[in-house]
Amino acid sequence: MLVFLGRWNLDSVPVRIAVAVLRRRPPPGAVYRSPQVFERLWPFMQADVNNSNALMTAWHQKASQRWKPCVNKRLSHAELLPSNGFLIIEANGGLNQQRLSICDAVAVAGLLNATLVIPIFHFNSVWHDSSKFGEIFDEEYFIETLKNHVRVVKELPQDILKRFDYNISNIVNMRTKALSSKTYYLQKVLPKLLELGAVRIAPFSNRLAHSVPSNIQGLRCLTNYEALRFSQPIRLLAENMVDRMVKNSSMSGGKYVSVHLRFEADMVAFSCCTYDGGKEEKHEMDVARERSWRGKFRRHGRRINPEANRMNGKCPLTPLEVGMMLRGMGFDNTTSVYVASGQIYNAEKYMAPLHQLFPHLETKNTLASTDELAPFKGHSSRLAALDYTMCANSEVFVTTQGGNFPHFMMGHRRYRYEGHSKTIKPDKRRLVLSFDNPNIRWDRFKHNMQEMLHYSDSKGVGLRKSDASLFTFPMPDCMCPQSEA
Repeated sequence: MLVFLGRWNLDSVPVRIAVAVLRRRPPPGAVYRSPQVFERLWPFMQADVNNSNALMTAWHQKASQRWKPCVNKRLSHAELLPSNGFLIIEANGGLNQQRLSICDAVAVAGLLNATLVIPIFHFNSVWHDSSKFGEIFDEEYFIETLKNHVRVVKELPQDILKRFDYNISNIVNMRTKALSSKTYYLQKVLPKLLELGAVRIAPFSNRLAHSVPSNIQGLRCLTNYEALRFSQPIRLLAENMVDRMVKNSSMSGGKYVSVHLRFEADMVAFSCCTYDGGKEEKHEMDVARERSWRGKFRRHGRRINPEANRMNGKCPLTPLEVGMMLRGMGFDNTTSVYVASGQIYNAEKYMAPLHQLFPHLETKNTLASTDELAPFKGHSSRLAALDYTMCANSEVFVTTQGGNFPHFMMGHRRYRYEGHSKTIKPDKRRLVLSFDNPNIRWDRFKHNMQEMLHYSDSKGVGLRKSDASLFTFPMPDCMCPQSEA
């Protein structure tokens, strides 16, 4: 409340005037009040022991909605023609950005009848991972799986390198635009490929349109869902971690929930959202923004509006909010939960209530020993591959903030689970309304959360639309109805 105190000379009689200006009440959902809501609801959560665990009843898929992989139906089985030349692509970003680039590179190589050179991974200033292709993916398996459809070699032959003075940078870079069409590649890239014997596209990320001929889509399917398996060291540790998680989930028949939790300092900073850390949090987020995006958030005219961000569903969910949502949906405290994440911001504070809600909580650091994880430290893509495998094998997957990881994960889960993603994708614009009401009753809160679970169930099976990605929606490009012979 703002108060103005002063003296006005009114009819020569001094009068003290007080003018009160009421502080604006934030609109519903604009402020982080989840801890207060949790404090009110926690006793009711503890007392609510009558519900069956939602882990066993979350998904309802009709027999008529079941699909099966049928990649081979979409592929051309004609004998490969002589190669038109070599295609070199350079991928950057994290694990799933690399996966996207690889799948599109195979598709473009098939379109151009080119020989694909194993993609080059660039060291990324954000991801800090120097891993090569073969350290993340099984190189030999990749080449073998694709051999009848696209030629793949580990490196350029010496006679081709000699033409360019043994320097790949001398090979012409086509610099294609994002989401380029089949026509563009055939009219612009193919002539250069035939002329020079090799072309380079760098960077190569989102450089092929979503809609391409079915045989080219088939190459994307084959690459993503079959050819790209992780390297042996990653597979062995990931399989051991899954086995341990299943054993730890004996109370629920070996089933568990996985959560992709995006509450790292950089993610919180980039979101420009405000939580409950006061001045210290604001300072830490200002430092993080300046460290990773120098000056971007201080440009003239740029306005940061945390309230609007939260109401519009753009704020990362805290571990507490994820836990409250799951308990409201009917997942009880016997549920095993795997958290896939980087380093959580202020982890000691923010992870404590999630542990309180779900005591059977695991991460890669609890499922694997320090010695087992040692070869992966400092390699974010390899660590992400462990999380990816853990999430792919869970009965329920929870996505909290978008990005390439959940987009690819939902596609893989549809491919794996007869077309159903088995994924909880909450509407955060609705979610924050429940988290902003310290007076909400437990039965009302449960009703709101279970409505979201039912909605996620209803959207679990979905066909790809023309502007969508088959890496999220593999039907009908990569899968066929089970009713088909």
